[in-house]
Amino acid sequence: MSPRDQHVLITGGSSGIGLALARRCAAQGARLSLLARDPARLAAARAELLAAHPRVSVFTASVDVAVAADLDAALAAAGRIHGPVDILIASAGIARPGYFEEVPVSVFERTMAVNYFGTLYALKALVPAMRARRHGAVVLISSGAGLHGFFGYTPYSPTKFALRGLAEALRAELKDTGVGVTIVYPPDTDTPQLAEENLTKPVETRAITAGGGLWTADAVAALTLAGLARGRFSITPGWQITALAWLHSVLAPVLYWSFDRTARRARQAKAPAR
Repeated sequence: MSPRDQHVLITGGSSGIGLALARRCAAQGARLSLLARDPARLAAARAELLAAHPRVSVFTASVDVAVAADLDAALAAAGRIHGPVDILIASAGIARPGYFEEVPVSVFERTMAVNYFGTLYALKALVPAMRARRHGAVVLISSGAGLHGFFGYTPYSPTKFALRGLAEALRAELKDTGVGVTIVYPPDTDTPQLAEENLTKPVETRAITAGGGLWTADAVAALTLAGLARGRFSITPGWQITALAWLHSVLAPVLYWSFDRTARRARQAKAPAR
């Protein structure tokens, strides 16, 4: 499905991949609704989009997607401005890497609340109407960490694995209903979120993820919208993520050995000399 002349609603739309998607959707003539927590970032995103595309309509709402009632109110407000949502892009997410025993349980709970339930709440609110109209598409932004549990991402990987299961089950239910389902597995992407992750990322994690390269948010957005236009279910940027998606079960023993060795070497390099 193309964003042209469609109401595209993006959670996490004020920065990173969400904003990159908003830029491209605006260029294609979509009616945009951007939801995010930070009012200042939302205002800056809206101003940027309108400066580049003065005829595009952009609605914004500051909301915590993990609070279902608040999210429902924001979705209803977006619908009053732009009509029914045609394309939902669930991009809101957080990550706080660290060593398992050092990360508080509250971080695990908050990460699941935002990454999984924040997506689920939006789907529950919007999919029934899409199905009734036999028109629509939903895009879930997962992560390469939703294909493999990487060192240091014990709070994060389970939430992205959960999105994979949700997308696969939802795809099966919505087959032949006119509602498409797409899930995206970005590798490390140059965003404010990644900069925040780097503040607590263990050295072992840095060493392991360095092999996947660094994508720009715009490159991920371009690939996402191209896949959406072709009706693809799974979008895997880069050969590493593609191989992980297609061959994970086969490659798992090799991946465990390789990543364990990389982590061990990084740990040894960090250790003070005696």
